[in-house]
Amino acid sequence: MAGTSPHSPLRVWWTQRPPAAGAAVLATGILSVGLHLTGYETLSRIALVIDCVAWLGLAAEFAVRLLRERARWAAEAGTPGALTAVAATTVLGTRFSALGRQSLAEALLALAALLWPVLIVFVVSHWTRRMPGGVFLGCVATEGLAVLGATLAAAESAAWLAHTALVLFWLGLVLYGVALFRFDPGQVLEGHGDHWIAGGALGISALAGAQLIVADRAPLYLWNDDDLGVLRAVTVTLLVLDLAWYAVLLGAEWVRPRPRYDVRRWATVFPMGMSAAATLSVASAVDVSWLKVPGEVLLWIAVAAWLAVTVGAVAEARAALRSTGPR
Repeated sequence: MAGTSPHSPLRVWWTQRPPAAGAAVLATGILSVGLHLTGYETLSRIALVIDCVAWLGLAAEFAVRLLRERARWAAEAGTPGALTAVAATTVLGTRFSALGRQSLAEALLALAALLWPVLIVFVVSHWTRRMPGGVFLGCVATEGLAVLGATLAAAESAAWLAHTALVLFWLGLVLYGVALFRFDPGQVLEGHGDHWIAGGALGISALAGAQLIVADRAPLYLWNDDDLGVLRAVTVTLLVLDLAWYAVLLGAEWVRPRPRYDVRRWATVFPMGMSAAATLSVASAVDVSWLKVPGEVLLWIAVAAWLAVTVGAVAEARAALRSTGPR
């Protein structure tokens, strides 16, 4: 059948997806987390189903390239977009942990932890000067591990996991600082979507900090008063910096509109969703209830952006399928 042929239009289109397309999985996953945090459980689970299907497709393609197209896999593994595989896996695991599926979340953490050192070495070794926003994905992937590690530590009272997550939290911030010096500031006005990761990386860092604070509660009590005070201060600062980036990037979109669809626009959606999830999580972690309202506003902005980018992605896919179909 044509639909199942290895050279079908659908297969050809799918294999042409760049690693950065993994940001779509990350974006959908963080929206599911945000919708869960705000009590929209039905919508959250719908997003989770979509995310699972997309993640399975991403994982299958990753495996096929690793086993059958080693040269292509090695080339793509050196690009920042490859790290979306790690980040998307950790966000999906975080959502499953919230559902009480701890064994599945642990398996996803193990998979992400296995991929992370290999991909981070490949990617960092290819960093150059004046890079696009994808350079911050090293921070995003590392903080994603911290988020899932801290979440599971709280769920399973595993102190060692919380301490490991804390190390990853600080390492992620170091990677952010290094990436900032590699980032091309001109991307704020000229980027095609992935420049938003400059803010999103701070958002997932704030989310990791919030989860580490939550993990400190009974029965663990991980940090002393001084450590907890530093963690709270850093987490709140990260959220403030994330929201400052959000305002700057949104203003740049107003000054220099870029309405045309680009696959890198998924890397705009997930920082938007990450800012919402971070705001909501920090509100609970540090007991600042008034933050929940702006957090929910940011969430619905992210949902609207997801819908807009989805429309663009579907239109682009249809055009690509027509162009590769039989004539």
